[in-house]
Amino acid sequence: MSARGNVTGYLDSSVVLRKVLGQAASLGEWDALSNSCSSMLTRLECARTLDRARLSGSWSMDAVLERQVAIDAVLSAIDELEISAAVLTRAGQPLPVPLATLDAIHLSSALLWRDQHPDADLVFATHDRALGKAARTMGLVVIGTD
Repeated sequence: MSARGNVTGYLDSSVVLRKVLGQAASLGEWDALSNSCSSMLTRLECARTLDRARLSGSWSMDAVLERQVAIDAVLSAIDELEISAAVLTRAGQPLPVPLATLDAIHLSSALLWRDQHPDADLVFATHDRALGKAARTMGLVVIGTD
């Protein structure tokens, strides 16, 4: 990832959920990230995923609560980025590839973080191929889509 060894990873919800849920093909580079950040949107997306599983009967309420505690632990250890007017403005700008609204918010959050930390190495971690493609087109190093 980086020769300097001090890499910040922007984590989208797909990466957080796979790691916390212990799913196959979770991010192999997780331990190599010295710092992490993510949009506050990740917390919301994780909560909605857990609630859908509860409502569908896939998980009991106890299982949902256990997973929520694990998600909270991960997210409390990273820099959660606000969904500011600047993020929303940037997310609304034209992109070179098609991208859904929530994915555009993730991408814009990462790009603004990179702009505010020009000396830092940032990698964009996602398991979503379309979001990974969009991040690559915007000059970000992407991990997790292989």
